[in-house]
Amino acid sequence: MPSELFVVGTSWRSAPVSVREKLAFHDEELESHLKSLVAHEFIEEAVILSTCNRVEIYGCTSKTAPASAVAHAAAETRAFISQSRGYPAEKLSEVLFEHLEEDAIRHIFRVASALDSMVVGESQILGQLKSAFGASSNYQSLGPVLGRCMERAFSVAKRVRTETGISRGAANVSSVAVELAKRVFGELDGKSVLVVGAGKMSALAARHLRADGAALIRVTNRSPEKAIRLAEEIDGIACTWEDLEIELSKADVIITSTGAREPVLTKKIMKKAMKRRRYKPSFLMDIAVPRDVESAVGKLEGVYLFDMDDLERLVSENLKERSREADAASSLIEGEVRQFHQWMRQQHVVPTIRSLRSHFHEVAAAEVEKAMRNLEKASTEHERQEALQRLGKGIANKLLHAPTTVLKQASDAETLADSVSQLFSLASEDESEESSKPALNQAGLAEPAGPAKKA
Repeated sequence: MPSELFVVGTSWRSAPVSVREKLAFHDEELESHLKSLVAHEFIEEAVILSTCNRVEIYGCTSKTAPASAVAHAAAETRAFISQSRGYPAEKLSEVLFEHLEEDAIRHIFRVASALDSMVVGESQILGQLKSAFGASSNYQSLGPVLGRCMERAFSVAKRVRTETGISRGAANVSSVAVELAKRVFGELDGKSVLVVGAGKMSALAARHLRADGAALIRVTNRSPEKAIRLAEEIDGIACTWEDLEIELSKADVIITSTGAREPVLTKKIMKKAMKRRRYKPSFLMDIAVPRDVESAVGKLEGVYLFDMDDLERLVSENLKERSREADAASSLIEGEVRQFHQWMRQQHVVPTIRSLRSHFHEVAAAEVEKAMRNLEKASTEHERQEALQRLGKGIANKLLHAPTTVLKQASDAETLADSVSQLFSLASEDESEESSKPALNQAGLAEPAGPAKKA
């Protein structure tokens, strides 16, 4: 029985985070667990993908395994997860899913292409899958079938990203902030950023802005210690809260998330700051709830103000667009799944094809050797022609002997005969008789087979 693929695991779709964190695999234990997996009787290849949103094991059965091996391999993997994670098997059955054969290929391709992600089209999962692939390759738990499937999944993910709009448009608040800032400034190269407050969201947004070219990031907070700590985390510079108004006038991009109950940036403060910067554009992103910025600030000349409602609305619109593109991505993936599954089916007959070619070549070589000896003895053209004719007949008879015998003795001879006819593109007996009939002319008379013989 040839190798078959399977997937066993859980994800954000089937299990809450409280369960996923208990089933998670850590990097330092991957080697021992991968080796344990491929030591199982029916499992020859394995990859462990463990992220915050999914814990999945991709596997492949051995070529010598019986027909039912893929179901046994999936069962062994379920037991392995239960034992290695110390999680009761009866509870595990409620959250685990499994995919076999073609469904396994489809699942792997969809995961790589971020169609199965919580945020459709997100880019992080592909990097995580490549890391899992690299670990399995390093620990020698990867082979020709699963390895090729994973590599094909990476190519499919690239096609999905380039040929559909599934990853177009930011899908989280921090990324949307960068998109909006680019709309204001065109490019962010050389632009300065001020982070007001020490919230995690503002820090994440600042990192996105830095990655897109923002030159300098300053951090201010009522607590100097928190400002210094955050500045170190995001490779920025801490500044004092007392200099807030001056810092506002220096910043092209302002991110605020203080946790204050009343607005920190009032119209009065921002009016002074904008006057000092001579009304050059200022992009202000208020990601605090309650809001840090008075709504009237958005009416000031040169100020582009966005709050959480604005950002989340844009995220929602982008996600809707991605969902529409998901249909096109799914169609693309289905075509890729069929192609890869066909490749796997072809691998099933490769050993037979090799044996067939080897056998045919051996028969031909033996008959040629015999013909060469006969040609050496031949003294006339007639004898040489007879030697070549015997060569052709000898090869044909040797190759036909075994299949002819099997056909005559087979209990399902008719079915086998149909397979042989299809295999060698043989014409049926009726077709052969039809082709041997003389052609008719327009009058319905038989055409002569050749030139008329002289009497």
